[in-house]
Order: sequence, then structure tokens, then C-alpha cells
Amino acid sequence: MSSSYPEHIAIIMDGNGRWAKQRNLSRSKGHKEGVKTTKKIIEYSAKIDIKYLTLYAFSAENWKRPRREVSFLMNLFNSTIDRELDDLIEKNVKVKFIGRREGLGGSIRRRIENAEKKTKDGKKLVLTVALNYGGRKEIVDAVKNLIKDEISAEQIDEETFSKYLYTSGTPDPDLVIRTSGEYRISNYLLWQIAYSELYITDVLWPDFDEKELDRAIKDYKSRNRRFGSIN
Repeated sequence: MSSSYPEHIAIIMDGNGRWAKQRNLSRSKGHKEGVKTTKKIIEYSAKIDIKYLTLYAFSAENWKRPRREVSFLMNLFNSTIDRELDDLIEKNVKVKFIGRREGLGGSIRRRIENAEKKTKDGKKLVLTVALNYGGRKEIVDAVKNLIKDEISAEQIDEETFSKYLYTSGTPDPDLVIRTSGEYRISNYLLWQIAYSELYITDVLWPDFDEKELDRAIKDYKSRNRRFGSIN
């Protein structure tokens, strides 16, 4: 049984659209409510001394959604970064973005770079946002960079490989939370979550709050993490 808080929590934030549909609202309204939840969970994670929080904001597969919705989401990311950056700096949060940036528009790339630069000294919480992210693409990119750097097969082990992932320097997640009741990983941190504890809740992301996060952590703390051993 784990007696401590998880050092690193990763969340698949799912259910914005279904939340809106249940209320006969537009999907856009669901995404806006999801942003409010995200802000709340970031602040609470810092308050309870979670050291690393990684959020799945937009997958590489999400480009398949209707163009209007994708455009709305990109604008929402831009406006959210503009609105929240000063508060993140004040709260001593370091922000990192992972994913293929070349697939994003110039305006959002500039905001991402600016946010990373201005929060680089944050010590309270490391917030990683997965944007245009895919776990398989991350592994492919790692292999390409290993080849580019002429790393021989004999030099490659798990530690070396991990250094070529987008998440290099960040410990693997202890706990992965997925909202909305879906039992799948959705191409998220495929290498990093090999030994993570999984927590699935039927709660849709806009309804996920501090009490729900506490419930997930309590469940995590009740588990016996053996990492392949028999103790």
C-alpha cells in the first residue's frame, strides 16, 4: 500500500462534448467549461504539493474532428495561454509543452515558446501540456533522433531511450486518471506509463473537481505498487 501522494499525475481529460450534449449545449461550451476545470485542477495540484502534472489537451488524432471545432480549440488554447500565463508565473508553475510543434500554427507556437521561457524558473509544480501529441509519434521521433545522433545499438538501453522522449527530465507518471469512463489509453505516454496506476472515473471532465482528484489519490494510496516483485 502506498503511503504517499503520487509525485506525478497524468490526466486524460475526456468528456467535454458529452457534458455539453447532456445539457443541449454546443461542444464549444463544453470545451470552455473544461478549461475552467483545468485551471481548478492545476491550482489544487500545486496546493497539495503534486510535483508534476501532465494534461492531454489535444492529440495528434484530434485533427480529424470537424474543422470548425479544431479552429475553435486552437483559438481557445491561444486565449487561455494569454489569460492564465501571469497567474501561472505568480503561482511558481513551470510550463512545458510536448508534441509535434510543426503541426501547430505560428501564433500558438509563439505563445508556447513564450510561456515556457517566462515560467522556466517555476519550482512549485511542473505542468506539462500534451498538444498535438501522440505516443507512437513520440517513440518514432525518439528513434529518429537516436539515429541522427549516431547512437549505436550497443549504447541504447531504457535510460538512454528515455532521454530522447519529449518528457526527458520528467519522472514517469505514478497515476494516470481518465475521465468519462472510457477504458483506453488513447495513445498517451505509451512508454512512460508502463508501471503507472490507472484510475478510470465516469465523471466527465467539466464535472471533475478537487474532491474527485482527492478520490483518485485516495484510491492510488490504497494500492500495493510492486513493480514486478511479490512483496
